[in-house]
Amino acid sequence: VLHTCLFASSVKKKNHTMLATSPATSLSGPAACVCKVELRVSCKSLLDRDTLNKSDPCVILMVQTNGQWTELDRTEVIKSNLHPVFGKVFLLDYYFEEVQKLRFEVYDIHGTHSIGTRDDDFLGGVECTLGQIVAQKKMVKPLLLKYGKYAGKSTITVHAEEISGNNGYVELSFQAKKLDDKDLFSKSDPFMEIYRINDDETEQLVHRTEVIKNNLNPVWEPFKVSLISLCSCDEDRKLKCLVWDHDSRGKHDFIGEFYATFREMQKISSGNKVSWDCVNPKYKQKKRNYKNSGVVILTDLKLHRVYSFLDYIMGGCQIHFTVAIDFTASNGDPRNSCSLHYINPYQPNEYLKALIAVGEICQDYDSDKRFSALGFGARIPPNYEVSVSVRAVSIQGVVEAYQNCLPKIQLYGPTNVSPIINRIAKLSAGDGNIKDASRYHILLILTDGVVTDMADTREAIVRGSYQPLSIIIVGVGNADFTDMQILDGDDGVLRSPKGEPVLRDIVQFVPFRDFKTASPAALAKCVLAEVPKQVVEYYSHKSKLNCSTRTYSQYFSK
Repeated sequence: VLHTCLFASSVKKKNHTMLATSPATSLSGPAACVCKVELRVSCKSLLDRDTLNKSDPCVILMVQTNGQWTELDRTEVIKSNLHPVFGKVFLLDYYFEEVQKLRFEVYDIHGTHSIGTRDDDFLGGVECTLGQIVAQKKMVKPLLLKYGKYAGKSTITVHAEEISGNNGYVELSFQAKKLDDKDLFSKSDPFMEIYRINDDETEQLVHRTEVIKNNLNPVWEPFKVSLISLCSCDEDRKLKCLVWDHDSRGKHDFIGEFYATFREMQKISSGNKVSWDCVNPKYKQKKRNYKNSGVVILTDLKLHRVYSFLDYIMGGCQIHFTVAIDFTASNGDPRNSCSLHYINPYQPNEYLKALIAVGEICQDYDSDKRFSALGFGARIPPNYEVSVSVRAVSIQGVVEAYQNCLPKIQLYGPTNVSPIINRIAKLSAGDGNIKDASRYHILLILTDGVVTDMADTREAIVRGSYQPLSIIIVGVGNADFTDMQILDGDDGVLRSPKGEPVLRDIVQFVPFRDFKTASPAALAKCVLAEVPKQVVEYYSHKSKLNCSTRTYSQYFSK
């Protein structure tokens, strides 16, 4: 039976701006992702494994988890090239406090449809940590074959760039007209490369377009790139753009080049035509009437802001906190000192410790200080009423209401939490329909055992993953909570009984016994660590439906 207690606070509003800055330290805590990192890879002097042509290299990125190496991602295959610069960007979460072991393996890929490495030639590999790459920003290491033997003079270079919370990305669309024809019996097969010119005059590949076959007026697919990668957030930084005629053997013919800046590209937002002459310097020097080898046109530019957790909080998003407490009979008679609900006048029980630790942090992000508390598994004698309403003041008021209701209820069962989740998900769905980011819900469920309606709970979580909702489950007592780990989703994507996956991971489960000797702050930091990411994921997904665009200047003026 669902037993509900609603609490309304009379606490005066505090200065919201001051409160919004408070999570800065906790976000860098042990369980929080510090940032995302982009890795770009190139190689030099690779071994030549092919008899007639050069090697066709591909780099596979492996990560170590629990002592096992698994493939995270791989680059494209570059044909017949011993000095490849790969366009693929690896995106990884960076954790300051963890040793994140990586392995880069280079293979000569045989056949365009090869997806494994069993029949491919191993050109060398290297192991390192993400921390080492981040610390150096540019890591150059020799490639090693099996048993630690050097792969000749082969080296691999890995560039790391941080994608900060206030960063964004730009979507660019290019086409070209009247490109030079480099083929004798057909037309050119053009593709374009964009390089960023760094402060030390080195060039960093930003993007390589697809190849358009047999076309002197190609229209390339739109592509997205982060602003930090494109121009290091410097709108006047030079970008070198090269146009090539693709050759299947890797000996591409140079068509022309031009230099641009992101400031020039922005002019398209004012309705101006943005184009560049594609120039071959050799032709320009030799031919008196030479004008260009074609024209490259920017046809569209969309600038997207990537908001951080603090952007939403400082923008007025309220965190609404709800606690659901397990009142099933397995907790024991509250009058008995062995009960998990026993009220010790000298020390709070585990339910109260968890409630206070999490609630005191959440209350700082809800300006009206109105809290909801739900109970499940209880009967209220003598009429078995399913709800009761109590007025309370802040988290301490919730604590007092909990203590006061224990003598008035009968602990019963079962441990069904799906009605709780469905109730809060329905409430948050109403808030989610509001145009602006205004309220995000955190549901704290305190229970002493595995839920008895696991199938319905999984279904409720999947539905709730589409709403502005995060769920924290704290296991109280010494029960076996192994089955509860399924709901967390850390070991795989949580799915409903029908197989539908969650839109995003919204559940965090921890057993309280792991924090018995730790401070309340340690418990709060652990269970709330994923909330900032979950908030950002929800509003990012929502914004895709109605994505706004701005000029670069507007973006950075915010």
